[in-house]
Amino acid sequence: MFESLGFENYTAPQVAVGFALLLGLAFGFLAERTKFCFRRSLIGDDAKSASGVWLTALGVAILGTQAAAVFGLIDFADHRFMNADLPILAILVGGLLFGAGMVLTRGCVSRLTVLTASGNLRAATVLLVFAIVAHATLKGLLAPIRVSLGAVTVPMGDAVSFAQLPGGAAVWAVVLGVGALALGLRGRNSVTLVVMAVLIGLLVPAGWVGTGFILQDEFDPIAMETLSFTSPWADTLFFTVASTSIPAGFGVGLIGGTLAGALVAAVIFGSFQWQSFSAPSETGRYIAGGALMGMGGVLAGGCTVGAGLAGVPTLSFAALLAILAIGVGGVLTHRVLNARGATPNAVQPAE
Repeated sequence: MFESLGFENYTAPQVAVGFALLLGLAFGFLAERTKFCFRRSLIGDDAKSASGVWLTALGVAILGTQAAAVFGLIDFADHRFMNADLPILAILVGGLLFGAGMVLTRGCVSRLTVLTASGNLRAATVLLVFAIVAHATLKGLLAPIRVSLGAVTVPMGDAVSFAQLPGGAAVWAVVLGVGALALGLRGRNSVTLVVMAVLIGLLVPAGWVGTGFILQDEFDPIAMETLSFTSPWADTLFFTVASTSIPAGFGVGLIGGTLAGALVAAVIFGSFQWQSFSAPSETGRYIAGGALMGMGGVLAGGCTVGAGLAGVPTLSFAALLAILAIGVGGVLTHRVLNARGATPNAVQPAE
């Protein structure tokens, strides 16, 4: 469809950067106002409210994404989430590592991105470590670990998603989407929070349709993408240090937009505040958490947003397994820290 839009001086990949920037601006602004974070929805002091926001966004994302698929705008048949060989060990190990890391740093990657724009230097430090380790796991020294774990697979055949179960994609989209919305509304959040959660959810199908339909060009194709933070942060790191050699991509635009959107929200609403570490032990803890999330996010195939908010709406079993493993890793780590009397609440929170 891209060739019909009249962008004579730009290619589809170039326009995709601008589109991602807009997507990120909206997400950053909304996430800053709602404190959108999967970790908070599990073990935060306001878990009921936070889970309400997260599940509402997920429900809308599922229904919106599958509606777009029903109308033929997008197709996930060739997406990486639909791999016939499920890398079960990589997903499970990666999810557990990511979950542990987000508890140690008191924030998932999307939340830490927003906090960085709000003046939180702890979050900025974690993201730097996260991006380096993620890139090393994708293409560097840690890549052999990814390859080894990824080699342990379970053949799924054609049964790679809920779409292959009795009832098909439409039925399961309604079941999962409406179910998530019902649970989300039990958070009893204000109308404003619910509306912003709905808008966050709508950004997911907007990203899929934007890159998978509107900007598709058969002569210069781009990957179908939407909200995610693992690969985009790795791409942003690489672009930052080698921008004269490689062009910006969708991920760079998304990260830049999210930072900008969150900064605007923080300044407008007075939540911008410089914050830093209070002790060496705290610094070590956050760095360790960032490293665990960097490796875990790559192994699991995404973070809480990439595999969860954006991945589950594809109805992929791999994405669902990843977000469940992340949740289990987070809860177990929280319990271990509580048992040792070393809860993250004892140090300055990233959130």
